Amino acid sequence: MIKVAMTGVFVDDVATAHAFYTGVLGFETRTRMDLGDGTLFVTVGAPEGAQPDLQLLLEPGEGPIAEPYRRALYEAGLPCIVFSVDDLSTEYERLTALGVRFPHPPRRQGPMLAAVFDDTVGNLVQLVQPDG
Repeated sequence: MIKVAMTGVFVDDVATAHAFYTGVLGFETRTRMDLGDGTLFVTVGAPEGAQPDLQLLLEPGEGPIAEPYRRALYEAGLPCIVFSVDDLSTEYERLTALGVRFPHPPRRQGPMLAAVFDDTVGNLVQLVQPDG
């Protein structure tokens, strides 16, 4: 059986993204390697015990493909990734208190509540709380 093990998100600064995704969002570092020339290979994942352990690769977002792609998503108001939470209201309040900017506060979208925040490194990220 094939399973998703890792997915990537382009960021404009890997070190800043790492600090935000761990210090603010609460992910844990899975891999942090210096590849030389200031290049970092960083993956984060949900806090220990969460299953499955899908890792998020914080990819350098420069270059002729990554930068226009990331910018186009952002300018169109489209999230680059979606995270699930058990209680969107509580998470929204927690993140707002930490200074996270939400261009789209929580609202009903079909069978879920959803909100979109700015991850400070060039992306919009959606949080969803499914019904049930």
